Amino acid sequence: MNIDKTYTVDHIIRPKETIESSSYQLFCGGKGLNQSVALARAGAVVYHAGMVGSDGQMLTDMLMESGVHTDLIRVADEPTGHALIQIDPAGQNCIIISGGANRCITPDYIREALSSFEKGDVLLLQNEISANGSAIDMAREKGMMIVLNPSPYDGRLAECDFGKVDLFMVNEVEGRLMAGCESEDPDVIKTCLREKYPAAAFVLTLGEGGAVWFDASEEYRQPIFKVKAVDTTAAGDTFCGYFLAGLAQGLSVPECLKRASAASAISVSRQGAAPSIPDKDEVDRFLVR
Repeated sequence: MNIDKTYTVDHIIRPKETIESSSYQLFCGGKGLNQSVALARAGAVVYHAGMVGSDGQMLTDMLMESGVHTDLIRVADEPTGHALIQIDPAGQNCIIISGGANRCITPDYIREALSSFEKGDVLLLQNEISANGSAIDMAREKGMMIVLNPSPYDGRLAECDFGKVDLFMVNEVEGRLMAGCESEDPDVIKTCLREKYPAAAFVLTLGEGGAVWFDASEEYRQPIFKVKAVDTTAAGDTFCGYFLAGLAQGLSVPECLKRASAASAISVSRQGAAPSIPDKDEVDRFLVR
């Protein structure tokens, strides 16, 4: 859960350069928060676990207003996590994250947070928090479905047993790093991932190339819905939340991909991370149009 400090700039800053932003805004964000908001707005029942500092009430309020259960959130001694975000005229972004309270998550806290969940429940994780390895191990013991968005992709993921993960939500860069292959060709990345993790399923997002779901034997593709991009900050998180909500609601994989792509397209057409995520009725209207 992050407080997003967002700067609109003429271009992404270069080394040794000083530039002035044309606007500055505060938004609620963080990959976990964005994904929980997307899940809830898509109609799923969501319990968010995580840590904020004493300055993080706006984040908890945002989750509650979006229909997310916040009973599991705790206040840490560290400041709330935050992100510094630059956004250029094309809607592309550059982000620096400061973990803050997100790095205060411990195995004991995870054990407490997971105590009421059981087989069939879904645990969604991303790598902006600490102790993901413990979370994966404890969820597997309970028979929960484990979904991992390994972003940001860094050395801390070494503590995670990827063999216990049921579904990975990755972009091209994360997919290539997971696969351990040099090629940027999506087909090569898919082949490497299938060979390395034969028991898992993947959703691979490809930017302008759309998205593809695949496991060891099947594959489904979804093109993007073309819109004018204003801010791409929460696009992947919106896609992730809507895709998983669709699975939980019993939709087919192709329908999940379609709804997730539509929700993501709506989110990039306006500013902010969590505030840009549409609700399910808006996605329905978009798909009709």
